[in-house]
Amino acid sequence: MNWLDEVRWDENGLVPVIAQEDHTGDVLMFAWMNREALALTAERGEAVYWSRSRQRLWHKGEESGHIQKVHQIRLDCDNDVVLLRVTQLGHEPGIACHTGRHSCFFYKYHNGAWEPVDPVLKNPEQIYK
Repeated sequence: MNWLDEVRWDENGLVPVIAQEDHTGDVLMFAWMNREALALTAERGEAVYWSRSRQRLWHKGEESGHIQKVHQIRLDCDNDVVLLRVTQLGHEPGIACHTGRHSCFFYKYHNGAWEPVDPVLKNPEQIYK
């Protein structure tokens, strides 16, 4: 059996993916992959996702330069979520979020509201010229 056949793809042929920083354990982002994206990620050693908004493959960092070097690809116990252990490249500390932050999970719930708690490391206007 092909290893890709063991993944439980949803009705759209996608699987959710979590990118986690290898050396800190920080959760950087959530995205989607189709079969081709997962195969390319394994082949290249760099994260390739399926962009639902663009309806195409998206090599993380193709515009920003913030590439994700993949150290491990893991599959959860139900075979329906992929975890990538990555090193976020392109800026120190690594920027994974299109807002210029280290992680896409920068809002924290506090007293009935969502508050941004992580700084912008680089202005997105400088990243996406």
